[in-house]
Amino acid sequence: MFRFLKEVGRGPRGKRDLTYKEAWDAARCILSGEATPAQIGAFLIALRLKTESPDEIVAFVHALKEKSRHHALPESLDCAGPYDGRSKSFFATLPAAFIAAACGLSITLHASASLPPKYGISLLDVMNGMNIPCEQLTPEHWIEAADRVGVLFVHTEQWCPPLARIRPYREEVGLRTLFNNAEKLLRLSDSPYLALGVFHRSALTKMVQVLTRLPLKRGLIVQGMEGSEDLPVNRDTRSLLIDRGNVEETVLSPGDYDMSAELPDETWTAQRQAEITKDVLKGDADPAWIHMAVWNAGIRLWLAEKCDSLGDGVAAARAALESGRAAQSFRQWIDMLCGVDVA
Repeated sequence: MFRFLKEVGRGPRGKRDLTYKEAWDAARCILSGEATPAQIGAFLIALRLKTESPDEIVAFVHALKEKSRHHALPESLDCAGPYDGRSKSFFATLPAAFIAAACGLSITLHASASLPPKYGISLLDVMNGMNIPCEQLTPEHWIEAADRVGVLFVHTEQWCPPLARIRPYREEVGLRTLFNNAEKLLRLSDSPYLALGVFHRSALTKMVQVLTRLPLKRGLIVQGMEGSEDLPVNRDTRSLLIDRGNVEETVLSPGDYDMSAELPDETWTAQRQAEITKDVLKGDADPAWIHMAVWNAGIRLWLAEKCDSLGDGVAAARAALESGRAAQSFRQWIDMLCGVDVA
């Protein structure tokens, strides 16, 4: 491990990016337990100061994925948001998943307990707010629900045990590290379509280089709400579409599709996120939250080539919600997970 730490931590003039092979070997040292806690902390901080290269990120993605469980969902879409959670925005990705699934698109969502630097509300917290016994459910329980409904939730630290083992070191470092990017990109359902959120505008170009190294048909990188994959409805969003290796910059404007709305003030808790998700799927929520779920579901239907245009995607999403099909799928999913005998 020391030889890799030496290369990235030499200082402003001597530091260099690791090659893919070197980064993969460094990841192996960390994930296998060969590296000491001090070496792991020093390596993560040195990489952050240097800034991670696309090859380093991809190598860690591959090393983590090699030690993870998989469940393939053919032609599905993976929603890759930040694992450090949210504090100021609605998890539209959750109701949007059931809207998209009602239109025939399987969706993978994933999270763990909240992490630094933000320590916001995580998607796992929202699941717990719905009284789903997340810590007691096995991957088989989530897979059964996904095969029935089309929405797979991956409790990432269950599916990738090395991430659980290195959590204490990440918490002690307290900063955003290479793992904050790598864990989002595992695609444990082998989805050929990916919606990826980034926090900083400077990350857009770097993540294009990462996504073009992954086996994707289409990927969309957005600077969404709090760095998530969720696009807001109160402003336009700059996005980068990677379509079979070709990159196109686009601005996604909710106003062009009658989706614009001002967002209400909310004090967010996991319970409140869960309540609004249920209200959206019943059609009883504030119109802004409904618009946000439909807008994001429509974008994902378009991204995954389930419709010919973004407008068609939004129309299909609206119809799935208004018909009650999305709510029916959600109720079935909840009943399956909450009815599991975990004794």
